[in-house]
Amino acid sequence: MTGYVVFAHGSSVESANEAVRSVALEMAHAGGYAQVIAAFLEGGRPDLSSAVGELASRGVSHIVVVPYFLTLGLHLQRDLPRLIGEARTEHPGLEIEVTPPLDGHPAMVEALLDRARTGPARPSDIASVSSTFPCTRS
Repeated sequence: MTGYVVFAHGSSVESANEAVRSVALEMAHAGGYAQVIAAFLEGGRPDLSSAVGELASRGVSHIVVVPYFLTLGLHLQRDLPRLIGEARTEHPGLEIEVTPPLDGHPAMVEALLDRARTGPARPSDIASVSSTFPCTRS
């Protein structure tokens, strides 16, 4: 049986972590996957080790980690390989694979076009970000 971990950075803002959990749940429903867990590098729970352990306890023998990151930055180049190595050591009979990050996926262009067509966000939609990055239309 295959399980999936949607692996995100995590945030001290719990609503951001909950948004990732919601995407993971939507992925499970849309893909017909019975075993999907969101996991976080920092700021959210569970961490990757706990998520892998949870899936292993459910009888999963193969795990696909799907990074919820846009680019192959430092966390995916340094932290994720270390965490995957630790998980493989903790669960030697478990096969663990990692997909590429979202960068380069054809749907990213469509998502950007959709956002561009939608226009500026309301300040209530982006709360603290709106003062740092004001949304204006040209």
